[in-house]
Amino acid sequence: MIDIVLVEPEIPNNTGAIARTCACTGARLHLVKPLGFDISASAVKRAGLDYWHLVDLTVYEDIADYFARRGDENLWLTTTKAPRSYAECDW
Repeated sequence: MIDIVLVEPEIPNNTGAIARTCACTGARLHLVKPLGFDISASAVKRAGLDYWHLVDLTVYEDIADYFARRGDENLWLTTTKAPRSYAECDW
């Protein structure tokens, strides 16, 4: 199974599109705070995300919380914005 992790996502439309892909494919979605938008039940309903209940979603307080709960094995990392490599950090 594939897990998709979005670290500090800012654009709700992009996250919604990725969540829709996860709902269709069965991939798990992990969101690392802070989020640039609200994902409460009322906000999701208001946005018309009628597939949101199909998304296997886990939310983490920060990147350290993600690594503490999920580990760092078998990661494929991509980014256009990181000032440093998270793979080389000592969490």
